[in-house]
Amino acid sequence: METVHFNGIECHTYGNLPKVGDTAPAFSLVDTGLKEVTEKDFPGKKIVLNIFPSLDTPVCATSVRKFNMEAGEKKNAAVLCISMDLPFAMQRFCTANDIKNVVPLSAFRSPKFSQEYGVQLIDGPLAGLLARAVVILDENANVIYRELVDEITKEPDYEAALKML
Repeated sequence: METVHFNGIECHTYGNLPKVGDTAPAFSLVDTGLKEVTEKDFPGKKIVLNIFPSLDTPVCATSVRKFNMEAGEKKNAAVLCISMDLPFAMQRFCTANDIKNVVPLSAFRSPKFSQEYGVQLIDGPLAGLLARAVVILDENANVIYRELVDEITKEPDYEAALKML
């Protein structure tokens, strides 16, 4: 269990974010076409997991836009933007915001993902949603970067994450 905050209110996660050097847990998430997507769908690439509560919040929307601009065009990396939002809402957001360089994925069918990555909020106002985190996997699915953002209403450290690519 890890502790994060939402507007200063202490919240806890189910489990812990994987550590640098760990082999990342396998995952299966749902894309905007309702297709299952796994880490194996990105062979030979580093995988950026941009994890957040919901696209319907300004900070989450900003993180998707920022990664779309700065990391999405890197040929050696795939940027996966992951929340509990339904795939239909993700599609509307991406279309409205011209998001084309990242892969929006929903964890709505994947309690295993949110628990094994230690990002499921188990209490506080956002209980049931995902905490804000960035996890980067190398080409062999080993964790090479991790950030669990302490205050959910703040953006992740893009500069530190992008240096890993």
